[in-house]
Amino acid sequence: MSEFPKRRLFTRATRITLRGDVVVKIQLENGKQLSAKLHKLSVTGGLLEIPDYLGERVRVAVMLPIGAGFLSPKAEMLFPMWCASGYLQPFRFTSLWAEERQILETEITELLNLTVARSALNPRLCLPPQFRESI
Repeated sequence: MSEFPKRRLFTRATRITLRGDVVVKIQLENGKQLSAKLHKLSVTGGLLEIPDYLGERVRVAVMLPIGAGFLSPKAEMLFPMWCASGYLQPFRFTSLWAEERQILETEITELLNLTVARSALNPRLCLPPQFRESI
């Protein structure tokens, strides 16, 4: 009788939704810079809204505004998706120093705590607009 291999439990990195309010710079390998809106962020990557997509597997530096400064980890662009205002394009970090990872984890935790605190003060903010009227 054959046994199935044991599956390892995989925990996804915590993600925070930023609603596209954060503008980031993307620096290509040739030095050209593009602006994009950051929609989601985790310690493994994120999701950008950009006017023109970048090719899959293009290597870039993503300049993330964190606190009073910037982090510039290296990343690889993943498969883009068309949306009404351009493209949504995920990316994953390929080079992230331990200090950068710690800073990102701290920032994401603080943003999550802020979101939880806001929802405790006003639970209507967490509902989609169509459901706010019924409360």
